[in-house]
Amino acid sequence: MRNTNSSNNSKERLQQANKTTAIGAILNIGLSLAKIIAGIFGHSQAMVADGIHSLSDLGSDIVVIIGMFLASRPKDSSHNYGHGKFETLTALIIAVFLSTVGFGIGYSGITSAIGILQDDQIIKPHIVTFISAIISIIVKEGLFRYTIKKGRKINSSAIIANAYHHRSDAFSSLGAAVGIGGAILLGNKWVILDPIACVIVSLFIIKEAFHIGKISINELLEVALPEEIQEVILQTAALIPEVEKPHNLKTRRIGNISAVDLHILVDSNITVEKGHSIAHKVETAIKEKLGSEMIFSIHIEPKNNQI
Repeated sequence: MRNTNSSNNSKERLQQANKTTAIGAILNIGLSLAKIIAGIFGHSQAMVADGIHSLSDLGSDIVVIIGMFLASRPKDSSHNYGHGKFETLTALIIAVFLSTVGFGIGYSGITSAIGILQDDQIIKPHIVTFISAIISIIVKEGLFRYTIKKGRKINSSAIIANAYHHRSDAFSSLGAAVGIGGAILLGNKWVILDPIACVIVSLFIIKEAFHIGKISINELLEVALPEEIQEVILQTAALIPEVEKPHNLKTRRIGNISAVDLHILVDSNITVEKGHSIAHKVETAIKEKLGSEMIFSIHIEPKNNQI
């Protein structure tokens, strides 16, 4: 029988994810166009690069919407644990987006800096580009805080990854603001600060990409939950009066769900019904500690056969 509450929660989670992502997408469109236009007419390569980075956020927003839709589908005959891995895969795609943009922006900044050192004529950036960078920092940091809050609320790795994409944009705008401000205040001799800022922007982006990618790959490779979480599971199970020596714990992540496989020792003289009741107590106690989005497989072993 299909779990109606689980289905409703999945739909509500998808709605919240789509709403959060749509707000980010609308802001990204306006912000990226404004920054690219300001960078072109204000003679700032760093601002154009920053605008392209904001535009890449729009691409990740689209990926998130598709990925969350696929991840929200209920379990079926070929996906017995649901489709949560699509959410993890979405976060990995965002990491690839970020790294590609980061390396491209870095390359552009380096070639521009080399050109300036070879006496190419570069026009000093206009003040409008500096103002655009400051506005971008404020907007993107606000968007990061909003998105990360929603991502943690619905426990979504894809939304959280997208939030850090917004944060990397705020950092890139900060780097652009420093470079552009320095070029404006210090004169033509220091115009090289603009492409240097472009390179700094790329380093922030690449760093964030590797961080998101590492987490996503670990989940896809089914790395166990953090040790502190495993310890909570074992300690919580041991607190149940009828349980002895919880052991052979195996854990993994499936999107926003944690899967737990645990062995426990119980009195060998109890009935099957009593054993089932004890296992249910263990499951309930752990969910109260760590949240309800968990799948359990609890193995009952008699004390006289303990390993």
